[in-house]
Amino acid sequence: MAGYKEPGIQDRVNAAAQARAKALAKLKAKAPIDPAVQAERLARAAAREAAEAEKREAAKAAREARAAEKAEKAEKARQAAEAANAKASMSEAEKKALRDARYAARKARKK
Repeated sequence: MAGYKEPGIQDRVNAAAQARAKALAKLKAKAPIDPAVQAERLARAAAREAAEAEKREAAKAAREARAAEKAEKAEKARQAAEAANAKASMSEAEKKALRDARYAARKARKK
């Protein structure tokens, strides 16, 4: 009775070649892709790319809006600081006149 024989390098190479040939035959046996299916895949890919581009544009617009808002806040803060400086240098009579003008404007808006 013969014992177990270890497969040699040539046996392993032949087995790999047969497996490769079998896989290639299986791949060639598959039906070609239907043109309608291919067109649908291309359409889905194009729609996905368009949606991604739209998302990128929306994100860019949001970033620009935040930057503009930040610049606007900085400008308002600068104006408020200038107003505070101007108000600090006003006399009491000027401050009272400014207060009265704001009060009159508020009353006019309510009517």
